[in-house]
Amino acid sequence: MGRQPDRRGQCREDARGTRQARAGGVMGRTDASADTRPVLVTGGAGFIGSNLADRLASEGHRVIVYDAMSRPGVERNLAWLQSRHGDRIEHIPADIRDGARMAAAAQQAKAVFHLAAQVAVTTSMVEPVEDMTINLIGTVNLLEALRAKGDGTPLIFASTNKVYGDLADLDFALEGEAYKPTDSDVRAHGIGEARPLDFHTPYGCSKGAADQYVLDYARSYGVPTCVLRMSCIYGQRQMGTEDQGWVAHFLIRALKGQQITLFGDGCQVRDILDVSNAVEAYLAAWQRIEEVQGRVFNLGGGPQNAISLRQLLDFVGRILDRPVDIQFSDWRAGDQRYFVADTRAAEKALGLSPKVNWQEGVTRLAQWLAAENGVNLPVGQPPLKQSA
Repeated sequence: MGRQPDRRGQCREDARGTRQARAGGVMGRTDASADTRPVLVTGGAGFIGSNLADRLASEGHRVIVYDAMSRPGVERNLAWLQSRHGDRIEHIPADIRDGARMAAAAQQAKAVFHLAAQVAVTTSMVEPVEDMTINLIGTVNLLEALRAKGDGTPLIFASTNKVYGDLADLDFALEGEAYKPTDSDVRAHGIGEARPLDFHTPYGCSKGAADQYVLDYARSYGVPTCVLRMSCIYGQRQMGTEDQGWVAHFLIRALKGQQITLFGDGCQVRDILDVSNAVEAYLAAWQRIEEVQGRVFNLGGGPQNAISLRQLLDFVGRILDRPVDIQFSDWRAGDQRYFVADTRAAEKALGLSPKVNWQEGVTRLAQWLAAENGVNLPVGQPPLKQSA
């Protein structure tokens, strides 16, 4: 006798197909008039989260900002959002490890952008359990809430380039003040999504594991998810520290005339991306969730926006019309001498606009930070154009 079909499995497939169909309908659009339920942004008072929440609210969406407010400076971002958008912004002051409150927030949402995280490699080295519970358990809590909800609510997840490890198998040549890959394809395009995963440091492990859970919930349960593995995002509303947000951190200390520590030799290369381009990518992933669910994309400035730490500080010195005070310290665990994202897959699948040139974006961030910190830039710097 031939093998009988697994009817329970067929039911699961049918349910999955229904959820996917729903995800491709109203859930895949950002037209606020089509669905009046709010959008949930975890970590919505943070740097990227507040920029994303601002864009969503500006387009007419109600936004739930789910944020425990544990990072210094985020209260200013929340106040800014509320002053601009009033009751379109609802703040839930809760931890993502609180499964009940997370589920209640997710139950209301038509889409979820998951940016809440422990974001510092250095912190993860000191508190690995805390790092794991926030980044992994918190993410699984959210995925479980969406699985139980069962209506195809999409989730866009903020992952990291740290999932690729230190790229120690690649050879690099030091050219001037920047490391460059000797492999011609990597030099031309950067690191693609086919690169094997190689988690380093507790932070890399927790974010990498969460990354894989998010992808697998699309595969195993039909939850429409998409993962964006981010390189270095910078821009207005970034309160950078030595542990995270290095472009803003360098600018803040330079504006105040304070010394900047470079770990390693400062020739490490990163591709930096203006936050406006990052927000566009997140929204595009939601808009096109039917096509991109279960997929992962590298998101960064690409080769045209790749600079070393030293090169950035040279540029900052030109903005300020004075040299920047630098000291050096030992390399940090898991630090990559080079990471540049191959963004071709994201650009094709998400239909992204051209990226902001890094010199323009960094200058605008310097102007914003100068205004925020009461520092006057040298004469000749153009005034900052305020957002509408």
